Amino acid sequence: MIRIAVANQKGGVGKTTTAINLATALAATGWKVLLVDLDPQGNASTGLGVGHDQRLRSSYELLTGECTLDEAVIATRVPRLDLIASTVDLSGAEIELVEYEERTHRLDKSLNGATPGRWDVCLIDCPPSLGLLTINALAAAQSILVPLQAEFFALEGLSQLLQTVERVRARFNPELTILGVALTMYDKRNNLSSQVADDVKACLGKTVFDTVIPRNVRLSEAPSHGIPALIYDIRCPGSEAYMALARELIARLPKPAVAA
Repeated sequence: MIRIAVANQKGGVGKTTTAINLATALAATGWKVLLVDLDPQGNASTGLGVGHDQRLRSSYELLTGECTLDEAVIATRVPRLDLIASTVDLSGAEIELVEYEERTHRLDKSLNGATPGRWDVCLIDCPPSLGLLTINALAAAQSILVPLQAEFFALEGLSQLLQTVERVRARFNPELTILGVALTMYDKRNNLSSQVADDVKACLGKTVFDTVIPRNVRLSEAPSHGIPALIYDIRCPGSEAYMALARELIARLPKPAVAA
């Protein structure tokens, strides 16, 4: 199973929106997808229409060992897309996990228990921080996808994230690679967006995806309906951009035995 952490310590960059819609796009093309909501805010769970009453087992219980991976999995309304939901209990995990053995590899150990062939790819939606939850995600993942808002302060945050990736690679996961950087909330009417995009591409080259995700009201509306934007309005500019991004992503991934 391919494991991808969707991470950026800066909040409000479209990280969860990216995780939800890429997971949906991959599932739509035949991939069997597991989305792990590792953010205490639980926005990925809400955005997929999974209510709090359905979250009897969550990523919190998974990390603390109170349930198995199979017990935590919830089938979503999107075919071939399963979810490990999040609850507010996860907000205390940063402190609680300090006392656990191998506290940085709790998620990795749980995902290793997945039935072979059940999922082709796992996307991990990380919290907007570089704490123990994000470290667990990076230790469990083979690669990291970075949603990056097209604004000046995002560049400063990117350098911090890249330093963290290097530290995780050195201490916990030498196989971790950067799969790509996706520019989000891009406003073509704003010169700053173009300047940030040029600066990021000059710095990271082909690591940056060609597809940029525009600012789009339909992307913001979809979570309130509990469905991904790709289902809410597949023809809106945001959905079309995420489909294009998914095609780029697939081209960078090993090909699984995808069922029809």
